[in-house]
Formats: sequence, C-alpha cells, structure tokens
Amino acid sequence: MKKAVVYPIALGVVLGMGIGLGARAQQQKIERRQREQTESMLSDIHSALKRDYYDPTFHGIDVDARYKTYEDRVKNSETLADAFLAVAAYLAGLDDSHTFFVPPRRGYMPDYGYRMQMVGDDCYVTEVRPETDAAQKLHPGDQVLSLNGYAVGRKDLWQLEYYLGRIAPKPVTEFTLRAPSGGVRKVQVLTKYVQRQGLKDLSSFADVEELILEREQEQNQLRQRFVEQSDAAIWKMAAFNGEDSEIDHMIDRVRKYKTLIVDVRGNPGGRVTTLARLIGSFFDHDVKIATQVTRKGEKPLLAKSRGKKIFAGNLIVLVDSNSASAAELFARVIQLEHRGTVVGDRSSGKVMESQIYPFQAGWGIVVLCAASITRADLVMADGKSLEKVGVTPDVLVLPTAAQLADGLDPALARAAELGGIKLDPVAAGKLFPFEWAPMN
Repeated sequence: MKKAVVYPIALGVVLGMGIGLGARAQQQKIERRQREQTESMLSDIHSALKRDYYDPTFHGIDVDARYKTYEDRVKNSETLADAFLAVAAYLAGLDDSHTFFVPPRRGYMPDYGYRMQMVGDDCYVTEVRPETDAAQKLHPGDQVLSLNGYAVGRKDLWQLEYYLGRIAPKPVTEFTLRAPSGGVRKVQVLTKYVQRQGLKDLSSFADVEELILEREQEQNQLRQRFVEQSDAAIWKMAAFNGEDSEIDHMIDRVRKYKTLIVDVRGNPGGRVTTLARLIGSFFDHDVKIATQVTRKGEKPLLAKSRGKKIFAGNLIVLVDSNSASAAELFARVIQLEHRGTVVGDRSSGKVMESQIYPFQAGWGIVVLCAASITRADLVMADGKSLEKVGVTPDVLVLPTAAQLADGLDPALARAAELGGIKLDPVAAGKLFPFEWAPMN
C-alpha cells in the first residue's frame, strides 16, 4: 500500500566514523549470503529511486555512477555494518531529509540512556534515563562539545543519531561536555542492549510506518496530551498520525477556549491527511498548504475548512529544533496566513513528501528492509521550501543551560503569556514531563 508521509526520522550518515555493532559484531566477518542480500537491497533501492524520485536530475548527481561506486563498497565490505553503511551512504549523497535507508530490524536495540537536542546552534543533553550508566555521568543542561570525537551542530546531530541508532550502534559513546557551571569534562557512557521481537512483515504500509516511527517511540511516547489553564487550552501534539475523527474530537474539545496553544515541539511529522485536517480546523475557508513539486509537474496541496466547526480563537504554535516535516508545515502555514503566533526555537528544516518502499532480499531466509524516497518537494505560499531552512519563530525563546538543568520551560511560559495565561517557567516545565518508553 502506498501512502504519502512527511517523516524525517533517519536522514543521513557520518561517513568518516568507525563501524561498531558491539565488540563481538565488530569482529564478525560478513557472510556471502549477507553480502548478496545487501547487494539486492541496494539494487532494489536504486531502481525505485530512478523511477520515482521527485527530481529526475537527482540534483545533478549521476546516480548510476554512484550506484556502481557503492555496489563495489558492498562487495568489498568486511562486516555487515560496513555493507549497511554503504547502502545508507548511497542515498545520503542526495542530501534529502526524506530519502533514507531503513536497514533490517535487529534482534536487539541499543538503549543509550540519554537524549540530546539542539537549542539554537548548541547541542545539549536534555534527558537521561534513570538507573542507566548515562544517569551517573550525564545531566540535563550539559552542553555537548563533542560526541565520539566529532563536534555536534544542527547538521551533524541527526547524522550521528542515525548512525548510532540504525546503522552501527556502539557499546560506548564518548562525550566532551560543558556543565551549566562552565566546567568541561570527558566521560564514556556504556550502552545497554535490549532484546526485542523479530522482524515484522514489511509487505504492508502499516508495518513499515510502525518501523519508521519506532525510534521516536523508543525515545518518547507518541500520544496526545492536553491541559486546561483558565481561558486557555494547551495541546501537546506528539505526531501527525491521527485519524480525522481524532483531530475533530480535539478541536471540538478546545473550541470553547479563548486561546489554544498547539505544542509541536519534538513532533516528527506524519501523515499529510492529518496535517490537512488540522489546518482546516483553524480557517473558515480552504487553505493551500503548499505546492507539491513532483517529477510529473506541480499541484496544490489543500486543506479544506471544517466550516462552522473550526477553532476561531487566539492560536499560538510552539516549535523547537526537533519539530519536523508536517509539524513545520503546520507552523509555517499559520505564520504565512497570519492566523497565529509561532514561538520557540527554529525548526529542523526536514520538509519533503515521501513514500515508504518495503523490500525483501534472499530466498528461504528472507531479509526485510525499507527505504523512504522523496516524491515531492513542498513549496510554501511565499515561493520558498522549508527544506534545510526550517521555520523561524515570530518569538524566539531559547532555554539556557541552567533552565534545562532545572527542568524549566521558558518557551511554554512565554507562549502562555502571549495568550494571557499566568504560567511561570517552573510550572510550565511540569505540565508535560518527558516519558521514557519501557525497554522490553
């Protein structure tokens, strides 16, 4: 089944880093069958890319020559991780946020025990899982000066997370950190490996979509949360994955309030249909979300108004560096249409429309993988794409290292102030506490 999605998830790879799947796997040589299966994956992905990628010029890249280069790398790989890295690197050369490789699901997953996030142009530790090695050595508010010897910036962070999370999990990560007090230290954090269920059937979109979202679900529970504050409502929208009826229910619930704050910080995006339904819930007329630019031409992406069932009050949208794709489109439409105020940090700039392609390789013992391939660029009403740019808030609010350490939320407090709500950063930080997913 084919469905349009706007997830950024894992988008690139750090080509200069060493490979590691744990000490034992690092030393394990790739088997002939594994090499042939990986070659088959690369060939299938190459065919899909040539057939369906939105830009038939591939940004000036000779994809056939590139395919040959990375086919040779797979043939010369010494480990399975090396082979997967070659497939990922083949797609990463397009520098496209929605075109990436989803390698076969392993029988374990790494739990690093920490989360990092860009705040402005600096990277910080934002969460540590209790009772882990990370909890003993890292603290929210620590600025990450380097990870495994690499400086971490807005472009580097997602590459590192993709590499460590999907391509080559490492048993140890090495940090150089600056504490909120200013002191600099170096630490090594041990990774916990957790057994999980075997491969899923990637023949249906539902299973592929679940696999694509898996990393986000491991890090945070993707559920809608809602609080009332006097004449206002605050909706923590974790992902654009709901049905129309769910969006309608939430809008019907908040219609009685004067102010609505929609918090899409950390929201990775999701379905175009969900995005259109949400936007249509704030306008008394149909709105063009963007122009879809495909290899077959251009067409408008529209949001149909819900008519009398819209929320017509004061609207504030919260974004941060982890707001991606559909979340960014939502914020930018609200901004361009002068419908509300966008508050927070500049968003991630990962905004394309893609399709998930499931593949299988081998006979007898079949290996399942997937690839996301961009089917359309999305050009906003101002004639610009958000890809690699993101949404710049109307009101920029960046938490300090000390505020991160103390669990304060100055961005939500500022949004509340704009909505006429009395909510200080301390109270704001307690409204939506981070939830670690259980590691089974």
